[in-house]
Amino acid sequence: MDIQAGTLYIVGTPIGNLEDMTFRAVVVLQKVDAIAAEDTRHTGRLLHHFQIATPQISYHDHNRRTRHPELVQRLQDGQAIALVTDAGMPGISDPGYDLVKVCVEAGIPVVPIPGVSAVTTALSAGGLPSDRFVFEGFLPVKGQERRDRLEALGTESRTLVFYESPHRLRQTLQDFSDTLGTDRLVTIARELTKLHEQFWRGSMAEAIGYYQTREPQGEYTLIVAGDEAAQPMLSESALIAELQTLIGQGISRSQASRQLAQQTALPRRQIYQLALSIVDDAE
Repeated sequence: MDIQAGTLYIVGTPIGNLEDMTFRAVVVLQKVDAIAAEDTRHTGRLLHHFQIATPQISYHDHNRRTRHPELVQRLQDGQAIALVTDAGMPGISDPGYDLVKVCVEAGIPVVPIPGVSAVTTALSAGGLPSDRFVFEGFLPVKGQERRDRLEALGTESRTLVFYESPHRLRQTLQDFSDTLGTDRLVTIARELTKLHEQFWRGSMAEAIGYYQTREPQGEYTLIVAGDEAAQPMLSESALIAELQTLIGQGISRSQASRQLAQQTALPRRQIYQLALSIVDDAE
């Protein structure tokens, strides 16, 4: 592939298993003028594995503001730069978003090179509803901000996804139990794509009991079921009546289905099939 001058490439890298690296990502990292890396030592091992000799620039949470002018200037001078994080897609719970923002504001092209993400990897095998979800990243560590965030999520009907470190896992599970309830289902994904990958599934109370006798190890992605009580439960006849009202107002079948799906947390495809039957009956 051709590399475009003056372009920032957002390159996804493996979250564990190096074989998850895409061919396109390797080519981009080989051809750009520089790689902005969250941890140059960590990325250095990845580059060595794929025999990539492109020079690195340190870009992380503590130096990002001082790096922005330099990186923007290099891009405006025609260099192509790749942004990578330690694992996964840059910009997801890391400072990559800030660089993308300043580049967009400066009129610099930004091109994503997609790769693995712990969010979608965990959701795909988590066993909880994945058609609608909320990614919360890392919760605030403590204090009122943490309590406020948890309370705000208490009535969220969509599946919740969090990142958590091993030394805070037990406290987070306890906080979930206190706020969301002991019966709320949770999937705990650990060390995704790595040798000791594990998926644990059960209630919040069972999760707390499980980790009372086991020391948390590795990086965690937590998938928590949404609040079923917050999801409006409509019968099929009630759904059809709502659809008839919306369609009668001139709203398309597709848009009416999407609107009701957002309100009820039901699959849009299911509601759309009902919308099609209404039209067929009318004909």
